[in-house]
Amino acid sequence: MVVGLGIIIFRLHDCHSLKGKRRVVKSIINQVRNRFNVSVAEVGANDIYQRAEIGFALVGNNRSVINSKLDKVINMVDDMGLAEIIDTEMEIMNL
Repeated sequence: MVVGLGIIIFRLHDCHSLKGKRRVVKSIINQVRNRFNVSVAEVGANDIYQRAEIGFALVGNNRSVINSKLDKVINMVDDMGLAEIIDTEMEIMNL
């Protein structure tokens, strides 16, 4: 079994409240869930309205497929243009 984990850290320039942040983060999470079969959630920076951290996870049996899907998720989120990506992390584990 292969497990892929990813974290994307965003800077939200136009958000001036937690309500505005929540709108952007929920939009990103819903689009990722609808396009890819991944678990995704906001995992950090919950009280900072100009920063967001979203984590996602995949499980499969082929390391190259998991790596490809992790890259596709990050590329799709970047192409959405809702927030500036300032950092990404990926980890793939064989269990």
